[in-house]
Amino acid sequence: MLKITIFTLLLLFNSSVFAKESVKNVRMWLAPESTRLVFDLSAAVKHTVFTLQNPDRIVIDIEDTGLDFDLSTLALNKSAIKKIRAGNSQPLRIVIDLLEPLQPSSFALKPNNGYGHRLVIDLEKKLSANADTAQNNSQPDTAPVSTPIPEETSSESSTTIANNQSIQTTQVPNGKKLRDIVIALDAGHGGEDPGAIGPSGLKEKIVVLAIAKELEKLIDAENGFISRMIRRNDYYVSLRGRTSVARKKNADLFVSIHADAFKNPKASGASVWVLSNRGASSEVGRWLAQKENSSDLIGGVGNLSLDNKDEVLKGVLLDMSMTASRKDSREVAAKIHGNISKFAKMHKSSVEQAGFLVLKSPDIPSILVETGFISNPGEERSLKTSAYRKKMAKAIFAGIKEHFLNKPPAFTEIYRLKNASAIAHAKHHKVVSGDSLSRIAVRYKVKVASLKALNKLQNDNIRIGQRLQIPTS
Repeated sequence: MLKITIFTLLLLFNSSVFAKESVKNVRMWLAPESTRLVFDLSAAVKHTVFTLQNPDRIVIDIEDTGLDFDLSTLALNKSAIKKIRAGNSQPLRIVIDLLEPLQPSSFALKPNNGYGHRLVIDLEKKLSANADTAQNNSQPDTAPVSTPIPEETSSESSTTIANNQSIQTTQVPNGKKLRDIVIALDAGHGGEDPGAIGPSGLKEKIVVLAIAKELEKLIDAENGFISRMIRRNDYYVSLRGRTSVARKKNADLFVSIHADAFKNPKASGASVWVLSNRGASSEVGRWLAQKENSSDLIGGVGNLSLDNKDEVLKGVLLDMSMTASRKDSREVAAKIHGNISKFAKMHKSSVEQAGFLVLKSPDIPSILVETGFISNPGEERSLKTSAYRKKMAKAIFAGIKEHFLNKPPAFTEIYRLKNASAIAHAKHHKVVSGDSLSRIAVRYKVKVASLKALNKLQNDNIRIGQRLQIPTS
């Protein structure tokens, strides 16, 4: 009887000794609207996740598994987690005590070059529409809350939405509000996904975030422009999640920043990419096939809905939208390519095309900039320096600025300034005997209506000696 009692006590207080598998390590990453927990496992396991209320808790049960990690070492500051604790029974029960309600989701990852089996738990904030606006307008910067070890690469989704702020507007005398041109900056990879890693250990996710922040400074310092960061710190955002964030921010341009890699360390050169024809046509089909996409607003300012349109019309509208978006993408990409070539070697002599998932937004002009080969020792050294990063940011911004100064979206401050400048530099015509509005319009290749509007004429009557402004376009 005594032997049975001792065995029972051992089983209750140290069940991990008898478990077949084990949790070897736990990592945590914070994003503005979510927390990701990654459990490193000795093998694949079965698990269940559920929530409890009063107080709010999330419970993770992992079958036939012990815990070989001290949960108290996880830094929980700045997170919505109050405490993480574990029981000694089977299945292994991990309880997450919350400071606010969170919605859990989970998925397993198979081994790769850096890691074995993993269990990923994403905890998403539950926010009302009003709370969401308030939260996003006062978003604190977040950073990894545990000392990172080599991260695994994963394309699994995470529904992070970062730094989601309202578009800046400018009040004008006629009472209308003109908005700034919005540039969405996407620093590739992040969090559990380090991207490419250079010979000295430099991680792509660190380099591209630094370049994005340099670009952010330049954009925000320019009148009429404002940036929106897809991620501001070291956390993961899914590929489709990145374009979704840009759409929610009403972006006029999406710029994804990366650092290339290849198995041959001699590969070198920066490059600029846009969506290929094949990628564009396949994406139109995908949007039409998915009801949630078809009901989205398309157009940079949400001025066109596909609701209540038949399938043929939906296809035509989406194709037109993506065609216009790709034209703008190619134009700004060409300008950026030319700017970068002034100080860096280019991988190709012109803008390249591919079916990058992150570029497949039918309503937002999108480009991808590979800032160099991080796998090349020489280019890795350049990517490490702030001087090179600033040069790259300046080259990208110069291309963006040139494009939008030439082709500003309607109802933006830059559009107003361009029109004001055009009026100020308009041609003048002095009326002489025999002149009429129609003859003057033909001579300068403008419309009579434009002549009358610019000169505030109520009718077609003009007089000799009168000076008329001539529209420049």
